[in-house]
Amino acid sequence: MELIDTHCHIDVEEFDADRTAVLERARSAGVSTLVVPAIHARGLSGLLSLCGSNPQLKAAVGLHPVFLEQHRQEHLERLQAIIASARPLAVGEIGLDYFVGELDPARQQQLFEAQLRLARDAALPVLLHVRKAHDQTLATLRRIRVRGGIVHAFNGSLQQAMRYLDLGFRLGFGGMITYERSRKIRGLARVLPLEAVVLETDAPDMVPFRHHGQRNAPEYLPEILMALAEIREEAPERLAAVTTANARAVLPGL
Repeated sequence: MELIDTHCHIDVEEFDADRTAVLERARSAGVSTLVVPAIHARGLSGLLSLCGSNPQLKAAVGLHPVFLEQHRQEHLERLQAIIASARPLAVGEIGLDYFVGELDPARQQQLFEAQLRLARDAALPVLLHVRKAHDQTLATLRRIRVRGGIVHAFNGSLQQAMRYLDLGFRLGFGGMITYERSRKIRGLARVLPLEAVVLETDAPDMVPFRHHGQRNAPEYLPEILMALAEIREEAPERLAAVTTANARAVLPGL
């Protein structure tokens, strides 16, 4: 079975000591490709260098809303230049986060819209980070139309999910579906059209149940697949094929 990890921060320092071994284990586990989203400007050079040296890795560039205080206008200009010269897979990780109370919503909105326009003008998909802001995000996406993308770690309602699908998005499911207490997310994974679903680890975060308290890693993606198979009562081979096809459909550079 071939799998694509549509959201993995393999570039961060938690993997500095053993990154090569981690990627080898992921490949052995059937994870052929990892999408690596940026989170802030200071990590862009390292991310692009890493992805440029390993065909298993595909770079996305963006400014994460949680790091709002670090972002500057010149960082947007740098993103624009990178998009023009390097043609990344997507623009991301971008979005709105209303869960973290000290993040100014107006400044988040300005940053989000600026990056959506960069994606729109370059005809690139986007990788979205959204917490407690799905309605605002959807309203923004209806105004600034982009080439679809993925809503990472989706945790909204079924109604919101269907609205994202109408706008050309897929929904990322990761380690949380391996926890039986995650009833809402598991319920969504059960009832959504399979064509809506892509798989992700968000490594080193959002570790699956069996590895609770440890560092997450892309080699655990098959465990997320098996949890999805149990939830949907479908063959893992079929789910692997369809979710991989979904990822390639929404991220054409894969």
